[in-house]
Amino acid sequence: MAKIDGVCREVCDATEYVTIVTNGPEGPHLAGHWGSYMRIVEPGEVVVFPVGRFQRTEQNLRANGRIQLMVASRKVQGTRSPGQGCVIDGTGEIVAAGEHVDLVREKFPWARGALVVRVGSVSTQL
Repeated sequence: MAKIDGVCREVCDATEYVTIVTNGPEGPHLAGHWGSYMRIVEPGEVVVFPVGRFQRTEQNLRANGRIQLMVASRKVQGTRSPGQGCVIDGTGEIVAAGEHVDLVREKFPWARGALVVRVGSVSTQL
């Protein structure tokens, strides 16, 4: 299992918005979430989000657990200019109970569950 650290950790900490990509019967499905809602569970191998709706994302993950997250921030220096992005590739599921749900409900009591992403690989963009 890969870890989110270094420049990708900086990007995750600075991002305002996260794009979530799953694959369903009609092809790729994109959803979004606020970057400030993302929790990286130490040692950086799991990412957790509160879930309100996300019905299509949940259906897709039941059939195919593969998920990608795209995070980016202009606040982090890229290789040639201001701005860096990272793609987090892994497996995901939406859970309704357990430690990850407890974690997100501490700050987001409205959450019906948690999107739990187990990091498989991390790569930089830009």
